[in-house]
Amino acid sequence: MGALDPAIHAPARLRLMTMLAAVTEAEFATLREGLEVSDSVLSKHVTALADEGYVKSRKGVHAGRRTTWISMTGPGRTALRQHVAALRELIADVD
Repeated sequence: MGALDPAIHAPARLRLMTMLAAVTEAEFATLREGLEVSDSVLSKHVTALADEGYVKSRKGVHAGRRTTWISMTGPGRTALRQHVAALRELIADVD
């Protein structure tokens, strides 16, 4: 059985990773609203995932205001796929 990735396993981080899997990048504010968390909570999760090399961020200006975009890295996509595969193995015999 594959191992669950502790960096991804926390519910908010797993949701964050799955949100990023569907897009090239997402604005910090969009992720915050989608996850229904505060700026500081999202920032901590992004930092933890960035420390693992799973996400990266870039800062810029959009519509006249400073913003941050978050994207998943190649290793992050691989880690997410492996984590999901391990979850599927874990729950395969639940029925």
